[in-house]
Formats: sequence, C-alpha cells, structure tokens
Amino acid sequence: MLNGLRAGLDDLKRAGCRTVYVDGSFVTAKEVPNDFDVCWEENGVDPLILDPVLLTFDPGRATQKAKYMGEFFPASAIADADGPSFLEFFQTDKESGRRKGIIAIDLGGLE
Repeated sequence: MLNGLRAGLDDLKRAGCRTVYVDGSFVTAKEVPNDFDVCWEENGVDPLILDPVLLTFDPGRATQKAKYMGEFFPASAIADADGPSFLEFFQTDKESGRRKGIIAIDLGGLE
C-alpha cells in the first residue's frame, strides 16, 4: 500500500501538484489499514502530464485501486449529493458528523 501511495504522490508531483491530503483507515489507529484516500490540490497541475488514471472514477475506483492501491480525488470536486468538496468531506467524521483532522503533505519536500 505504501508503494502505491508513493507512486500516486510522485505522479501528482510530476504534474505540478503541491499539496495532498490523506484520509481513510491508513491515517487511523487501525493496526492493519485496508485503504487510503487522497485528495489533491488542482492549482498548478498540468492536465497534459497528469496520469489519466488519477481522473478515472469508474465503479469502486477499480482502475485507481489496481494501479495505486488507493483512491485519489481532486480536492475541490464534489464528494456526494450534499455538496461538500472532497477536502471538506475528508474532514468530517462519518459516524458523528463532527470535524476531524486529516494529514496534509507538501509534495515540494518529497524526494
């Protein structure tokens, strides 16, 4: 899973992405996480360089999971019928509806 996350972050950085946010069981206290979810800032991203898989939202995001073992969404894209962006959605606890923390990664420092 770490290799898939790293590959996705490398592909986003190469396309010009500067910041991503990580959520999912990967950033919980789960001893064995089963997934990760990433949303990424679109500012500065060159769509001609961006891996098209990062914009493939087939059922269950099967294409993304096959390549990266996780899911990637543009941060400003609408997450569900209620209208929050993925960045807002990631910061909401599904059980309680309360705000929660997520992990931000500055891709500028990624080597």
